[in-house]
Amino acid sequence: MGLTIPVQAQITPPTILSQRNNPNSQNNQLNDLLRRGRELVDTRDFSGAIATYTQAATLDTQNPRIFAGLGYLYAQQNNYPEAAKAYQQAVNLDPNNGEFSYALGFSLASAEDYRGAASAYNRAIQINRSHLNSYLGLGVVLLRLGDYSGAMDAYKNVLSLDPNNTEAPKLIGTALLRQGRAQEALPILQQAARLAPNNGNLQVNLGAALLATGNYDQGLVVLERSIRIDPRNAGVQLQVARIWQEQKDFSRALQAYQGVAQVQPNNLEAQKGIGDISLQNQEYLDAVIAYRQWTELAPQDGNAHYSLALALQGRGRNQEAIASVQNALNIFRQTRQTEGITKAQTLLREIPNSL
Repeated sequence: MGLTIPVQAQITPPTILSQRNNPNSQNNQLNDLLRRGRELVDTRDFSGAIATYTQAATLDTQNPRIFAGLGYLYAQQNNYPEAAKAYQQAVNLDPNNGEFSYALGFSLASAEDYRGAASAYNRAIQINRSHLNSYLGLGVVLLRLGDYSGAMDAYKNVLSLDPNNTEAPKLIGTALLRQGRAQEALPILQQAARLAPNNGNLQVNLGAALLATGNYDQGLVVLERSIRIDPRNAGVQLQVARIWQEQKDFSRALQAYQGVAQVQPNNLEAQKGIGDISLQNQEYLDAVIAYRQWTELAPQDGNAHYSLALALQGRGRNQEAIASVQNALNIFRQTRQTEGITKAQTLLREIPNSL
C-alpha cells in the first residue's frame, strides 16, 4: 500500500559565506563561486550548480551549508545516494542542526535505506521534539521495516503536535491494517477519508479494510472510486489489482492490471498479473503476450520463462514451449532453486515433442 515520504527539507545552497579565517583572496573566490552557483540554481542548471559548489567545497571543507546545498541539488536530480552522502557530511560538521538530519533522513528513505533513515529522523527529533515531518518520515520508514508499534508511536506524536493532521490517521489506519487489525483500522481510515476525500492511496486502504471486515459491496464502491480519482495513477491501480486478485475477483483484477499496463507498459508486476489471470482463464494468446513482456523485462527470472512455457503449451506451440522451459531450467540450475528445477523438469516431460 502506498506510503509517501514527507516533503524534502528546503535547504538551498548559500549565496555568500560569512568571513572566515581564510585569506581575503580565498574568501573572494568562494563568494564568486557561491554567487555563480546561486545563479545556476535559479536557472535550474543543477549539474552546473553541483560542479560549482563542489569546487567551493574544496576551498572551505568546514562549511556545512555548502554540503547541505549539494545534498539539496543532488536531491533535485533524484540522485538520493549522492544527496545522502552530502547531507551526511553536513551533519558531521554541524551535528546539532535538525534540518540537516531531517534532510539526511529524507534522502536515505528515498534511496530505500530505511534503517539509516530511521536513525537520521530520530536524530532530528532529539534535536527538535516538535519537528512534525521527522515524526511523519519516521513513521513511514518504520512501517516499511515492519515496526508497526514504533510507527504508531510516531503517528501519535504527530497528532499530539497537530491534532488536525490528515496524514497521521491515514498512516495509523495503514499500520493497523497491516497487522491484520482491520476492525480497528476501519473507523480511523473512514475518518481520514472524510478529511482527504481525493487521496487515492487512502481510498485503497479504506477499501481493503472494508473488504477485510466483510463489507464487500461498500469496499467495491470505494476501490472503484480510488481509480476514478486519478485513473493514470499506476500505483493506486496496482494496489487495487492486488486486492482484487487476493479476493479472487479475477475479472476486476485483470481490468486493474491492464489499467496499470496502459500507463506503464513496462511494469513487471502488471504484465505478470495479466499473464497469470489470462492463463487461468485459458486465454493463452493474451498470456503469451504478457509473459513474453515479463521475460523481456526480467530475462534472468526463471519463473517468467516457465510461465511463458505454460502459455505456449496452451497454444499448442510445443517447440517454443520446450525452448522456454529449458531457459527456465538453466536459470533455476544456475541459481540453485530446487523447487524450480523440479517443476521445470516435470513440465519438460509433459510437453509433447513432435520432432
